[in-house]
Amino acid sequence: MEREFVFTQVDFERIRSLIRDRVGISLSEKKRDLVYSRIARRLRVLQLKQFSEYLDFLLVNDHEIQDFINALTTNLTAFFRESHHFDHLATHMLKQVSSSKQTFRIWSSACSTGEEAYSIAMTAIETFGTWTPPVTILATDVDTNVLTQAKAGVYGSERVEKLSDERMRHFFFKGKGKRQGSVRIRPEVQALIQFKPFNLLADPWPIKGQLDAVFCRNVMIYFDKPTQYKILSRFHPLLRDRGLLYAGHSESFQHAADLFKSQGQTIFKPVSGLLKQGVHK
Repeated sequence: MEREFVFTQVDFERIRSLIRDRVGISLSEKKRDLVYSRIARRLRVLQLKQFSEYLDFLLVNDHEIQDFINALTTNLTAFFRESHHFDHLATHMLKQVSSSKQTFRIWSSACSTGEEAYSIAMTAIETFGTWTPPVTILATDVDTNVLTQAKAGVYGSERVEKLSDERMRHFFFKGKGKRQGSVRIRPEVQALIQFKPFNLLADPWPIKGQLDAVFCRNVMIYFDKPTQYKILSRFHPLLRDRGLLYAGHSESFQHAADLFKSQGQTIFKPVSGLLKQGVHK
């Protein structure tokens, strides 16, 4: 097939290597067309003629690296996606807060455009029956573009069409005039969340324990097994002994059975007895 830009196998391998080294994403050969279409947008913006020229440009222009990462990051999310996790979280929050009397700390570690973090916040508000529940939420993502959207808290009406009328009335404002067809999260919900850029491959992690819950859903599938293990080994010391890790519907951590054990329905508990510091392997 004739392409707009020259794109060789060498170019593809360079891209695979760079995105793996930067953020841990492992691209299969099947992703070649996807890589072409996404990176081609950057070539048009920069008015470059071929991929090798763009990759050489990356070597001497650090500011382009973030746009490169943003282009190759997949962001598929929805409000209350995998709803059983939020039902479980509600019970977990009530139990932990009633027993410890401490603020319940949650990390949404790949929050994308914010739907997951806002779903967590709405769950907390509903669970405790107040706009100011004893909960703090940190929401991070490596893609700075989606973080900007998340902070704004503005969504097209189609993104919330599966939410109940009650939740729509309680947690959203409907756009009017020029903003008709969109909705905005109430500021009381936004106040519970701190959005920050973060790369799970960063070293060291600035995140401090102890956390009661970590959401890392549908992220590990983009990493190879050694990278998955490295990330899981960093989650482990951050979680309280009764803390929980919520994973994606297709993710299994049998290769990290020394770190986490299944609690059913893609919910994992840290294995106790491990030294709560550093990487374990």
